[in-house]
Amino acid sequence: MGRTNPTFRDFLSDYEGRWRDYRRALRHETGEDFDRLFERARRHADAAGYANDPDRELLVVVSMLLAHETELRRLRERVVALEAAAEGDDGA
Repeated sequence: MGRTNPTFRDFLSDYEGRWRDYRRALRHETGEDFDRLFERARRHADAAGYANDPDRELLVVVSMLLAHETELRRLRERVVALEAAAEGDDGA
């Protein structure tokens, strides 16, 4: 038998659709940022679907936050590497 609940990916698509009017009212560059939020949430759809939490909207937000935290960690690592390289250049 099939699942009784829609998949998380289906929910996410519908949820994004409910924000369509809000998205349309944003400035162009901000709208692209908004789109990236949902792209990032989709990257964690497998984990969110596995969690099978009844509060799927919270899973969307946590997925977005996790994507942001991952991006922040990568940027911090890059800053550290660039600072180390710049310090190495100063010593020459």
